[in-house]
Amino acid sequence: MSLTVLMNAGPWLSVPPPGYGGIENVVATLVPELRRLGVRVVLASVGTSALPVDELVSVYPDGQFSALQRPYNQVCGVAQAHLAGVARELHARDDIDLVHDHVEAVGLATLAAMGPDAPPALHTLHWDLAKHPALYGHLDGGDRVRVNGVSASQLARAPQALRDHSVGHVHLATPLAVDAHRRPGPLKGDHVVVLGRINPGKGQDVAARLAHRYAFPLVLAGPVGPYHRPEDLAAAGDEARQNPDVRFFLDEVAPHVDGDRVRWVGTVAGRDRDDLVASARVALFPLRWEEPGGTAVVESLALGTPVVATARGCLPELIDDGRTGLLTDDEERLGELVLAAGRIDPEECRREAAARFTPAVMAQRYVELYDRVRQLASARLQPV
Repeated sequence: MSLTVLMNAGPWLSVPPPGYGGIENVVATLVPELRRLGVRVVLASVGTSALPVDELVSVYPDGQFSALQRPYNQVCGVAQAHLAGVARELHARDDIDLVHDHVEAVGLATLAAMGPDAPPALHTLHWDLAKHPALYGHLDGGDRVRVNGVSASQLARAPQALRDHSVGHVHLATPLAVDAHRRPGPLKGDHVVVLGRINPGKGQDVAARLAHRYAFPLVLAGPVGPYHRPEDLAAAGDEARQNPDVRFFLDEVAPHVDGDRVRWVGTVAGRDRDDLVASARVALFPLRWEEPGGTAVVESLALGTPVVATARGCLPELIDDGRTGLLTDDEERLGELVLAAGRIDPEECRREAAARFTPAVMAQRYVELYDRVRQLASARLQPV
């Protein structure tokens, strides 16, 4: 395939990220498969990115994630400076066939403003589409800029202007799904795991409360605001409460964390994370928001761990209720479903992941969208 794609991962974390990093992990999963398909990839990221690519373009030498904790007027130029560097790169060369952008809001706005001489662009929407109504509700990318969702349910809730620019959705993938059905499953423990950044939308307070009520051991694995370890949060003192996720944890979750029935272990990455999830009897997702993508959900399936979740956002698309997990519209029933999840066969979870959520499946789907975006840009057709 003769195609050169500028993959814009943004300025926040290296690719792959050192630990937590949702979008950067998606890019790190997608790019190797694209290159196996013959796509030439120019990665726009930070200088410490170690992902093998054909070229690396960077404005910042290292990730700027820590800057997000500073006041808005001190951080608002970070993503813009990165996008300005991307724009300079696009103006200076003529070999980029398509831009695949993953930078929230400013990526889409910059690409849409670059005019008809810029390459076609596909902007992947990884987040809650209610966050930027003035941008999404009045988007005009012409025939050149298109968007895709990471689930059908995400796009169904999008403003009409955004849906008018959509070329469809692509479910997220995980390398753990490759040959997942061929791997023997580990021995299951008794614990239930909630994996992800701790905040009200993820519902860790619900999980902790239910763990005590239904007497199951619960492990909460994920950062609280910028704090990746319990000792880091403890050392931060009172000023940590300025972060809303920290306030949520301290006020709503921490009172249930007793180190026995409920434990918070901070960020867990790599083999430790995989072992924690694979040995869990259930991966619990007590969602209070419309989850757009569900990376941790497909990772759990690939590791042979049944999912129990509120049926919000993309969860009904990812989980076959009764076969790979149990879903409910009532968060108070989640505890009952945790206890009932023993009837879900972990082998079915792994088979589902191997069939639907491998990087190869995701990459092939994106190649199809790249073709569609380029056709729409060159033929000046309306999306169907």
